[in-house]
Amino acid sequence: MIKKLFILALLAAAPSHLSAQEKQPNIIVILADDLGFSDIGAFGSEINTPNLNKLASNGIIIKQFYNAGRCCPSRASLLTGLYPHQAGVGDMVQDKGVPAYQGYLNEHCITIGQALKQAGYHTVVSGKWHVGLVPSAWAVNRGFDDAFTLQNNGSSYFNSEPLYNDGRKVTFLKGDKEIIRTDTSAYLTQEITNFAIRSLEKQRNQQKPFFLYVAYNAPHWPIQALPEDIAKYKGKYLEGWDRLRLSRFKKLKELGIIDKNWDLSNRFEKVPDWEKLNAEEKDKWDTRMAIYAAMIDRMDAGIGEILQKVKSLGEEDNTLVLFLSDNGGSADDVKNWNYVTQKNGTPGSAASIDSYESPWGNVSNTPFQLFKKNTHEGGIASPFIAYYPKHIKAGTVSSRVSHVIDIFPTCLEYAGSQYPVFFQGKSLTPLEGISLKKEFEGQQSDAHEALFWEHEGSKAVRKGQWKAVAENNQPWELYNLAADRTETKNVAKLEPKLLQTLIDLHAQWSVKVGVEDWNTIK
Repeated sequence: MIKKLFILALLAAAPSHLSAQEKQPNIIVILADDLGFSDIGAFGSEINTPNLNKLASNGIIIKQFYNAGRCCPSRASLLTGLYPHQAGVGDMVQDKGVPAYQGYLNEHCITIGQALKQAGYHTVVSGKWHVGLVPSAWAVNRGFDDAFTLQNNGSSYFNSEPLYNDGRKVTFLKGDKEIIRTDTSAYLTQEITNFAIRSLEKQRNQQKPFFLYVAYNAPHWPIQALPEDIAKYKGKYLEGWDRLRLSRFKKLKELGIIDKNWDLSNRFEKVPDWEKLNAEEKDKWDTRMAIYAAMIDRMDAGIGEILQKVKSLGEEDNTLVLFLSDNGGSADDVKNWNYVTQKNGTPGSAASIDSYESPWGNVSNTPFQLFKKNTHEGGIASPFIAYYPKHIKAGTVSSRVSHVIDIFPTCLEYAGSQYPVFFQGKSLTPLEGISLKKEFEGQQSDAHEALFWEHEGSKAVRKGQWKAVAENNQPWELYNLAADRTETKNVAKLEPKLLQTLIDLHAQWSVKVGVEDWNTIK
């Protein structure tokens, strides 16, 4: 009888969805910043990304994976499993005076770090945080045992000098202590990698599983890279953006990631004809894209170092790895922003602040329209890869319509833990995401009834194969994504009742999550 009671006590103490004998997996979530849909080799790119390509070929690609359209909202959704407005981060980190746009994680959500720490995990974050500047929203106060975080949207890759001249500063924290980076510091992408590796080494011979959130700032502007990495790509983009888009488009079709019947969206209207540029202009644009490619190359190398550390710990077969981007490629033209400090030194160095602008952003988002901040596919489509040896079949490609809100419940299910109703005396907003565990393991997972977006007045809703989308102050458009995910055939006038149904759905969701009229809350 005593023996029986002892066994029952052990089972009660085990995570709720795992047997007493089953081992909780380690989980690594890797997030890139401003990386477009076609910017890695496994999604059609010419950029050298062997480590991500290996994860893809030995894991699963989800072709229709969505983010929230911009850095802060996507990070809030990833960390909480909620729509960004529900977490208090409907826009950026500025407080707009209403709950859905307060600019920092609220008290009615918890992070993956908090949830997995409760489930017995050692939790680590290294990289860009950007879900609140107030202490209550810092990583160390949101469930992370080890934390190296960039609190802001961007930074020089070589130091902590401000990017802006409007009073905003760049803040790095190790734990809760601010650190200052100087030009002798490691390149930021490498430092994010190094902190992750050091934190993993501390787990050697430990009994706890680990959760590692690696949030690279690359390839967000300012486009800055190590000279040896830039040299690999200089001169390789002199063919121009039109040919590169066509090349990526062709490869995406060959890889089976996009349908062979879809059309390539038109070149963005503000992008000039490459053939009409002079030699000096072509060289300038080639350099910009070479720097951008070098940033992705170095990020991939860092991912390889992290994976090698996991292998050296003997944990590769027990580690789930997820990779995605926070939004599409950017059209930011910081050389035209008077509130950005203008530095015109050697391109790619600490003495230069620049971006690759809409011409190359248009390439990054091949085959889709528009950019980061937009709710057309170019802004919200993310490359997504999951890898878990012996659990995910190598070379799997999924068409499931998925969203960054799905990552939290996926991690919870793998950890064998349940989402609480209350946390530290506060009621929690119920999760919006759906676990992808079944999808990863060859079963059909539950589908979303619909997915929704709102960012600075730009809106979208997807239900099944249909998507309604309206950029701020523009009329609603309607697309059949099964036949036209590149959004080249607006059928709003042909399907007015269907469009109105989707608009009404979006209005109901907006009330639920606290969306405000963007033109009145600024």
